[in-house]
Amino acid sequence: MAATDEEKEAATTMTTATTTFKNLGICDELVDACEKLGWTIPTPIQVESMPAALEGKDLIALAQTGSGKTGAFALPILQELIKTPQSFFACVLSPTRELAIQIAEQFEALGSEIGVKCAVLVGGVDMVQQSINLAKRPHVVVATPGRLMDHLSNTKGFSLRTLKFLDILIDEILNEIPRDRRTYLFSATMTKKVRKLQRACLRNPVKIEVASKYSTVDTLKQQYRFLPAKYKDCYLVYILTEKSQCTTMVFTRTCDATQVLALMLRNLGIRAIPISGHMSQSKRLGALNMFKAGECNVLICTDVASRGLDIPSVDMVINYDIPTNSKDYIHRVGRTARAGRSGVAISLVNQYELEWYIQIEKLIGKKLPEFSAQEEEVLLLLERVGQAKRLAQMKIKESGGKKRKGGNNGEEEDIDKYLGHKGGGKSGGKSKKFKKSRD
Repeated sequence: MAATDEEKEAATTMTTATTTFKNLGICDELVDACEKLGWTIPTPIQVESMPAALEGKDLIALAQTGSGKTGAFALPILQELIKTPQSFFACVLSPTRELAIQIAEQFEALGSEIGVKCAVLVGGVDMVQQSINLAKRPHVVVATPGRLMDHLSNTKGFSLRTLKFLDILIDEILNEIPRDRRTYLFSATMTKKVRKLQRACLRNPVKIEVASKYSTVDTLKQQYRFLPAKYKDCYLVYILTEKSQCTTMVFTRTCDATQVLALMLRNLGIRAIPISGHMSQSKRLGALNMFKAGECNVLICTDVASRGLDIPSVDMVINYDIPTNSKDYIHRVGRTARAGRSGVAISLVNQYELEWYIQIEKLIGKKLPEFSAQEEEVLLLLERVGQAKRLAQMKIKESGGKKRKGGNNGEEEDIDKYLGHKGGGKSGGKSKKFKKSRD
């Protein structure tokens, strides 16, 4: 009789609990590095994928967010690098700049015992400095696709013809790399784009899947609240005030909304900071670092921040706007309840978003409980929240006017103030016009 999904999951859990990195064939230098990082036992995706990777197979691996995918491909690459050390040994392509930086940090931490050198190639950063780093001939290049192509076309002496490993690639890069390579494709979800990549660049890949369907982790408590669109801001403030000790990521659909909400919340004394594709790379990294350091406990972001980022100790994710693509929900809520920790995800659903929310429940295969709140209590915030939002919108409008008249970047100036530059004051300072807690 065929095993059920529950039996397969239990068997995987037992196997993981009794498996070590050494059992999987990882060398002593890398085992020591894992121990220094606090990686005592491999995760299910690492147990399932690393043996095939060490045998030299191409991989397509699907696993839940926060499940250790970076380690699953980094360790086999580093092990092979130890055997045959050379520059430009591996290239890892990332969908976002922040994730690229995080992956490079992971490679350097795991390769600390063997002196691994990495170069990060992302947009929003000076190409000249990146070219200098490439001239040092690093072992691993971690890049976003557009910036990698810029360097392949324009940076003298930079080539990937000696490449042995490639993670996640696109068609334009195929002509620049050798046919004799190993390719690993890791993702939390199997989308049409992922399938297209698989067909384009993997040869007889071993498919590893440790997540059933589009699942979320068991330690994640998921809830929703159905509400009129005009009260959504009040509910957001109510939840953030009720859970003021939590570190929270709030997801919006547009870059403009991140700025409006962050200003509105700061007017109400909530330590919020935005991150979006409209910000320069230095400001995005500055915002992330402030959030990681606890200087701000609410990060307002677009989906640019939902892909792969491992931000320690995110207690709660709030979907202020419901994603139109239900698979984006998996990536968003995967920012919390990572590596065995617990977390909460609350989706604020208005009358115009109900169809998108229904698609999410279909995708994850379960009905979610409703977040409990007394609407009368929430609506006590209506006047103060409305005033805070009007002030935020006026501030943004003024900044936009200054930019048109004087050529200054008003948005960048506001973000400088969030980050404590140009006299913006301490992050998280209370507004004089508003009290932090509810009346």
